[in-house]
Amino acid sequence: MTLEDVEDIEQLRRAALLLEAENQKMSRLISRLQKRLNQLEGKEAEQLTLQIAELEQHLGVMRGRMFGDSSEKRPRAKKKATEEPAEQTGHGPRPQPELPVIEQVHVADEVDKVCDACGGDLETWDGQFEESDEVDVLERRFVMKRIKRQKYRCRCGQCIETAPGPTKLQPGGRYSKDFAVHVAVSKYADHLPLERQVKIMKREGLIIDSQTLWDQLNALARVVEPVHDKLHAHVLSQPVIGADETYWRLLGAKGKKKGGVGKRWQTWAVICPEAVSYRILDSRSADAAKQVLGGYAGVTLCDGYSAYQSLQKQGGKFVLAHCWAHVRRKFVETEDQYPAQCGEVLEMIGKLYGIERDCTGPPEERLALRREKSAAIIKDIHTWALETEALPQSSLGRAIAYMGGIWEGLKVFLENPGVELDNNRTERALRGVVLGRKNHLGSRSKRGTEVSALFYSLIESAKLCGVGPHTYLKAAADAALRRNAMPLPHELA
Repeated sequence: MTLEDVEDIEQLRRAALLLEAENQKMSRLISRLQKRLNQLEGKEAEQLTLQIAELEQHLGVMRGRMFGDSSEKRPRAKKKATEEPAEQTGHGPRPQPELPVIEQVHVADEVDKVCDACGGDLETWDGQFEESDEVDVLERRFVMKRIKRQKYRCRCGQCIETAPGPTKLQPGGRYSKDFAVHVAVSKYADHLPLERQVKIMKREGLIIDSQTLWDQLNALARVVEPVHDKLHAHVLSQPVIGADETYWRLLGAKGKKKGGVGKRWQTWAVICPEAVSYRILDSRSADAAKQVLGGYAGVTLCDGYSAYQSLQKQGGKFVLAHCWAHVRRKFVETEDQYPAQCGEVLEMIGKLYGIERDCTGPPEERLALRREKSAAIIKDIHTWALETEALPQSSLGRAIAYMGGIWEGLKVFLENPGVELDNNRTERALRGVVLGRKNHLGSRSKRGTEVSALFYSLIESAKLCGVGPHTYLKAAADAALRRNAMPLPHELA
């Protein structure tokens, strides 16, 4: 059993304490061995001191990762005493343009319609009100629609016709397509597990089980399945895409482990500005990356994960661009141990981002600004990396080595205005998948992974385009059931 399989908090705490004690033991042992080795090799005491300090720093980093907060934010510089604090005004009432307005008139009781001055009767002042707004909620209701299809007959007795009924996901199905859309959005946009939806629906008067909800999801997925492939093809038709991956659990019998939470699969994401497509596969290998990228021949922006480089060496036609946010993250993680060195390179990376914020014009201006300003900073970072001394196995040495290993990809943005400085767009697109994984753990079958990938693709793409998930899934299902071409989300925006 590994730590990933442990769910009991107390057991995890005991494991963490054991690991802490083992780290301290190994640190002392390595220090003694390194001291003896340096004596045998005749190395100077300063080198030994540096190596021991590095071990202690590494132990501190491990302790922080185990027990500290996870954040990439660096502490802001403190304001000088002479600077006045900025006044906080708040945002005030937010406008609600999407809410329908329902007018509700309140009238006074008869006993209150008396003048305080003379005792006379108060008359209604036509058209005069004191108005204010109040956000309220109307209770959702599930209803049983009784569909009555009118029949028609001819006097000749030879012909009988029946009026058409509503389109159905399944012939004779009891639940409407709008109901299936609601279940899909609740699970894949609002991250509500099916069992939790069952409990909510029961409180609202609908008695149903999770298997029935899954049947509705599966039926809707089969109807709109072609648009998922169409969406994936659209992303791969773009000149620049982002790619990233995160783990997903398969909870079915074949993937389940005793005492664990299932086998690790991987959610692969490819994204362009108006669409994102997911594939959930059983590995994180170059072969899996090939299933996702296919014969893509544009620029792929990603982190330093080796599967993309391996796929490129195997004949991939795409150009690899790499993410500066990942490089920055490496130096932020080790800044506590090497504040001077990391502060210097982080300042230079910050200047790159400052230039990007100024790149608000057309692509030609962006490219010119990058060549004029960013290229010089890239040279400075390269010079800094070559001149900075660090032990290869130190955290600073590993951060520099990571940057050096993807250096060519980090320079692609200088000659291609369509390439962003980082891959944060793709990482943000995986947030919904991560939240869903946290709430409903994963999928119970291979078909479940396919359905999840489909709905995450359609819903997250709709959100990128500013289209409501309900609106898009209804439009896609209606088009499919009428045998019309299903639109992509950005075609409805």
